[in-house]
Amino acid sequence: MINGGHNPVRSFNARQHFIWELVSRSPLHSHWDLQGVSVVILAKRTWMSLFADNIFGRAAELGFYFLFALFPTLFSASSILGLAARSAAQFYDKLLAYLSLVIPTSALGTVLTTFNETTAAASRGKLTFGLIAAVWSASVGISAIQDALNAVYKVQDSRSYLRAHVYAIGLTVVLTVIATLILSAMLGGDYVAAVANHSMYDPALRTAVACLAKFLGWTAATALLALSFSAIYYWAPDVKARRWHWLTPGCAVGIAGWLLASFGLRIYLHFFNSYTFTYGSLGAVIVLLTWFYISGLMLLVGAEINSQIEAAAAQRRLAERSARTPAS
Repeated sequence: MINGGHNPVRSFNARQHFIWELVSRSPLHSHWDLQGVSVVILAKRTWMSLFADNIFGRAAELGFYFLFALFPTLFSASSILGLAARSAAQFYDKLLAYLSLVIPTSALGTVLTTFNETTAAASRGKLTFGLIAAVWSASVGISAIQDALNAVYKVQDSRSYLRAHVYAIGLTVVLTVIATLILSAMLGGDYVAAVANHSMYDPALRTAVACLAKFLGWTAATALLALSFSAIYYWAPDVKARRWHWLTPGCAVGIAGWLLASFGLRIYLHFFNSYTFTYGSLGAVIVLLTWFYISGLMLLVGAEINSQIEAAAAQRRLAERSARTPAS
């Protein structure tokens, strides 16, 4: 008994702190096992935590860092392509076609302009500078993701600044490799389909092989996209115990929400393009920044879903433990 009587606020805060400590120290074996927690309760918890953790504001921060990292990344990528193959116009077209699937058309023009300008001026010195700038700019964004996910899991980052930034740079390199593999999977599927269309004479077999190649390529790309989300959720927060999950409910919702929001933004801008009257020549940049904001928001929403599944399961385990313990 505490002198001065029972303080319900302090008791509630202590209980919440214990729950999140349990989440950090004893992660679930599977996020798909909700352990009796209803989807409605989970949705309410996630919605409330979005505001409590200032996820919308943190997504805006991520959107800025994504935009900040875009052009150095394009610079280095286009320099590599420019040095490797000056006549890779078809390769450029494929990459830009993939970008056009998710980036709004009005913003893609700004990306193309920068892409073409940097490709025309590619050199080895600029390539080195571009790679360093790209890794550094992207790692700053990863650092912001670290802070956001620490807030999602209610943990204080115990890593030093240097160690945390080394983690950020390492995760940046991992995500760069995964992004390269995603593009390679899609390009590989298209390449095999093109070879099948030119070398096979049976129309039915040619169509079947081409469709299968593209399907496998996009399936591999989707799996790698899920891997990138999982890598961020695994390495970014400074939780005490980690358990690897390739595909979680938060990852699935984050990817689905990102794709739907990207297509929705494209449809909205197609029918309501009055932003040019409001922002003028900056309209394309505003659209691009909005798309990056949506991307960051979906990433953090997925993390919130996973963390609330963990917290709800931990709270349920704690309640069951209290119920089994006889009152003294």
